[in-house]
Amino acid sequence: MRLLSTAVLAASLFALSACSHAPMKTAEHVDIQRFMGDWYVLAHIPTSEEKDAWNAIESYRLQPGTADTVEVTFAFRQGAFDGKLETMRPIGHVSDDPAKWGMHFYWWQGPFRFEYLVVDVDGDYQQTVIGRSARDYVWIMARTPTLSDADWTRLLAVVKSAGYDAGKLRRVPQRWGVKPDVALDQREASPAAQPR
Repeated sequence: MRLLSTAVLAASLFALSACSHAPMKTAEHVDIQRFMGDWYVLAHIPTSEEKDAWNAIESYRLQPGTADTVEVTFAFRQGAFDGKLETMRPIGHVSDDPAKWGMHFYWWQGPFRFEYLVVDVDGDYQQTVIGRSARDYVWIMARTPTLSDADWTRLLAVVKSAGYDAGKLRRVPQRWGVKPDVALDQREASPAAQPR
């Protein structure tokens, strides 16, 4: 009973906090089909779980038979390029406005979903910024593990114009082509399994 009460209280506080912030401008048009796939997380104001993430990737796939339920896989190395591979699998629920999603991470959330806003996506669906009205977390992602200086400048301007302090951004280290992360489809679960 106490656990249920705590869950209800946490969900209520979350709902109240989401309502107490100025709305965030989102991308004018998001084509969900084009948004699906793999994104390298290049910078963020992170949640506690990902504050020491390296080689972070967020992958989206529409749940079979749906147009608004997204199976998400967020995977990263903990603390180093050869760190433990951590994986989270929330479910994204796309609203009538495809730039506005709700993320369901934990059973105790019940019907409540964490806000997930597509603040910006370029016309080629190669770069995106994800944010929240609370301006607590933000993610800069791209289809490639590196960006040109011009692209960084543009994306930082998006983050600032959304009301974030860009000085809080953490660059996520990305290195691919060597073990344990040779490629997105060739990630070893444990560096300890590598031959020495």
